[in-house]
Amino acid sequence: MDKAKLMDGIKKYTMIIVLVLVTLFFTWQTGGKILLPQNISNLISQNAYVFVLASGMLLCILTGGNIDLAVGSVVCFVGAVGATLMETKGWNPVAATIMMLLVGLAIGAWQAFWIAYVHVPPFITTLAGMLVFRGLSNVVLDGLTVSLTNKKFVQVFGGGADCYIPDFFGGNGFNITCMVFGVLACAIYIIVQIKNRMNRAKKGYEMESLASMLVKTVVICAAVLAFTFRLSQYKGIPTALVWVLIVVLIYGYITSKTTTGRYFYAVGGNEKATKLSGINTKKVYFIAYTNMGFLAALAGMLTIARQTSANPTQGTNYEMDAISSCFVGGASAYGGVGTIPGVIIGALLMGIINQGMSIMGVDANYQKVVKGLVLLAAVIFDIVTKKNDK
Repeated sequence: MDKAKLMDGIKKYTMIIVLVLVTLFFTWQTGGKILLPQNISNLISQNAYVFVLASGMLLCILTGGNIDLAVGSVVCFVGAVGATLMETKGWNPVAATIMMLLVGLAIGAWQAFWIAYVHVPPFITTLAGMLVFRGLSNVVLDGLTVSLTNKKFVQVFGGGADCYIPDFFGGNGFNITCMVFGVLACAIYIIVQIKNRMNRAKKGYEMESLASMLVKTVVICAAVLAFTFRLSQYKGIPTALVWVLIVVLIYGYITSKTTTGRYFYAVGGNEKATKLSGINTKKVYFIAYTNMGFLAALAGMLTIARQTSANPTQGTNYEMDAISSCFVGGASAYGGVGTIPGVIIGALLMGIINQGMSIMGVDANYQKVVKGLVLLAAVIFDIVTKKNDK
């Protein structure tokens, strides 16, 4: 392998290497506590909203490095509406869930209209939304906390201590269903990789070396099996993880396999050229920000379910967590570059840093300092890499 290929490989897998190193660091500093089954389960449950929001934020960033600053406030507002409908108005959880999703879509479409068709800068539009919906959240809740007592809603959206997929095999102290899920996931991944390689070979496309593919497949499958083994030792698959997987799989497919997904990359790469090629760039912007409102609604449901309440401060800094996960995961500050797998890595890295420092007893203010520096380092790396490539 020549030096150029080696450097390209290091660049491609930089954040994975960093994720491994950071995990090893906190494993050492916490005496292995961060890898305890319960802590791994908590890592997923506590950061489920990050995976969901970051998947939507990626689409916004792809269109040109644009971000949505309103998502944290929208999470709070949607949660406030849902909790109020269920607890004060007596709505059943299905009707309340539908209403929350509709509210999120309406908010997303409202902001998307100004961005896509009136050309108000996304920063200004979503900054206004951040203030508006934070204020409306206080109005809906009257400045108070509304406790969520509907057990069905809480269980479905991953709140509480018993919100796990039951073990259909009746394992005693070890969740066999979770382990089977891990094995099946690896089998499906291997089949997909082989099928993709065969298709590329048939069409005469360039392919990565067989050795590289095998190493990547072994590493990914080992990580999945280790992850599910740890979860199996606690209570199995958290309900929140199911929602995360649904979102990640859907948006991973959209961004990598669909024409609409390619439009986001095209707009971020060169909007003028994309428009001249006949693509409706306004529609692309509209879809990106409307979708962000929809996912903010889902994140709002996950948040109030986990905390079993809605309060006026929920969602604070959620937008920063989502944005950080995208940039740390390899999304470009200029747009047109970024993947859902990268977002997953970014969200995991930020989640491990948060949890590791919490276990170590690091002051919350210093945690913010570290997160800020990590974000800055990721963006600097992106900018320097692009300069060197020119």
